[in-house]
Amino acid sequence: MSFRWSALCVFLTALAIRVVHVWQMRDTLYLTVLMGDSRGYDAWAQRLAGGDWVGSEVFYQAPLYPYFLGLIYALVGRDLLIVRLVQASIGALSCVAVAYGVSRLVSRRAGLVAGVMLALYPPAIFFDGLIQKSVLDVLLISAAIALLGTLVESRQRGSTWLALGATMAALSLTRENALLLVAVVALWAIWRDGHHPHTRRTIAPYAAGLAIVLLPVVVRNFAVGGGIYLTTSQFGSNLYIGNNPAADGSYMSLRPGRGSPEFERLDATELAEQATGRTLSPAQVSSYWTGRTLDYITTAPGDWLGLVAKKARLLISRTELVDTESQESHAEYSWPLRWFGRAWHFGLLFPLSLAGAILLWPQRARLWVLYALTATYAISVIAFYVVARYRLPLVPLLLPFAATTVVAVWDAIRNRERAIHTVGLPMAIGVVMLAAVVSVPIYSADSQRAITENNLGTALQDDGRPEEAVAHYRRALVLNPDYPPALNNLGTALRAAGRPADAVAAYGQALAQGADRATVHINMGNALLAQGRLVDAIAAFRQAVAIEPRNAHAVSSLAQALYDAGTSALEQGDAARATPALREAVAVKPDYAEAHNNLGIALASQGRISEAIDRWREALRLKPAFADAKRNIEMALSTQH
Repeated sequence: MSFRWSALCVFLTALAIRVVHVWQMRDTLYLTVLMGDSRGYDAWAQRLAGGDWVGSEVFYQAPLYPYFLGLIYALVGRDLLIVRLVQASIGALSCVAVAYGVSRLVSRRAGLVAGVMLALYPPAIFFDGLIQKSVLDVLLISAAIALLGTLVESRQRGSTWLALGATMAALSLTRENALLLVAVVALWAIWRDGHHPHTRRTIAPYAAGLAIVLLPVVVRNFAVGGGIYLTTSQFGSNLYIGNNPAADGSYMSLRPGRGSPEFERLDATELAEQATGRTLSPAQVSSYWTGRTLDYITTAPGDWLGLVAKKARLLISRTELVDTESQESHAEYSWPLRWFGRAWHFGLLFPLSLAGAILLWPQRARLWVLYALTATYAISVIAFYVVARYRLPLVPLLLPFAATTVVAVWDAIRNRERAIHTVGLPMAIGVVMLAAVVSVPIYSADSQRAITENNLGTALQDDGRPEEAVAHYRRALVLNPDYPPALNNLGTALRAAGRPADAVAAYGQALAQGADRATVHINMGNALLAQGRLVDAIAAFRQAVAIEPRNAHAVSSLAQALYDAGTSALEQGDAARATPALREAVAVKPDYAEAHNNLGIALASQGRISEAIDRWREALRLKPAFADAKRNIEMALSTQH
């Protein structure tokens, strides 16, 4: 059978499996309720399809996938099933690209094995069915492998170098750490120019391909943000998430207990501005978090090295670490994920790849770019943090090595006399032992499902379905009882459902289990207000401000509650009780004009006219059109005369 027909079989196999997976998910909430980044991509794509193709802010997230999604919406409307079917086709094309590239880099048989491996790989099937950029990550990495396969055997082909430059640039617009891979390929191009006389002038078309894709993004970011941003502005915050004293190697929200990455930009900006006391540009926000990261690394190098070692272990483990929704949750409905997931996972892929890297080592002069790309991408993931979708682009890079091992083992089985020379008994034992170690899950499947249930509850709550959200938060807590974000979110959903007493109880449990205390205290204060417990609410808001004195939400909530308490006492004719509350309100929030005005009224009621006039004048300074304050001053001055 020719390679063309074999590649067609790989494509049809991959496509059929992905279509079956999507079809089996059709009646689940996962098909219609979008979570985390998926929700953001969908909203962004709808704005694009509506005609806002330029936007008004510097890209915080990689833009290529939202524009891809927006194009589909513009052509056929917002149909998430069609999107998933398109992505199934793209995933199948990735398998063919890998098969072609590996056939040129290693051998035809290894290429077909690599294509089948990717076709059946459960995380690839899973991510191809999500509204996530991972489908483009894998396609572009696979296309790069196909182009590299052509170039390794080719002396001079400018059009292929141009295509490789464009592909690598596009990859950096879906996965920002791919900029390191851009540099690796550039070094390889320069090396080829210096070592092979017939391959000169390769760097020029490669650079042209990069410029064609990246230059419009740089110009656009400069036009809307006034700075130079090659791709996005989230470098610093992402670096800090993976490198700080509380980091565990995977994704953790900047505000502990927040529980969903969709708030990351808001949290990164608010926390940076609270810490610096000024408004920051996207570049300044990124620089702030980069500085925090470097402070941690330089002040606690031993702790940081231990964290790096943990991330390296997470990178090679079987566990597919979730930050939004988990493969395990989808596997409850999808037989491709259930069946293939039992045996075919990263815990087997990594040992096979390591063995293949050893087998191909004699060809390192020809294949060093593949080794370098694989090592560089792995290091780039460890430098930030490890989650399943960040690790997935590593899979196509590992497949040439893994397929080499499978072919070698097959040959050894067919020719037993050559087995010891082809694979080697020590290597075989090493592969088995390493597979046994890395195949042990680091986190339980239930803990991963709990994260998914929590994020699903958040999405339902955002859609105005609090009772359904409550059910999913409770399921998350059944799966993982010690999960503070689910408790905090449960409280918020219960309050939205009109059950403030139950909400207060949930917030209390969240605080006991270490959730982000300032946020939970604010939420508890609001639940107490809903019960009419103003004094208790003020106490909760005070605790939030004590924890985060620069938290604008906490300060405003406390000031508002104190204002309400003081105003209520004032309306009851108790100026003596109103005065301390209103004084604290303006102390907490000095720019609160209404509180200054009412404090003036309370002071005037006690005969302290001069102090009252000072308060009213401050209210007018803050709010020049404040008619009540102006009238109060005029009345006070008239009585003095």
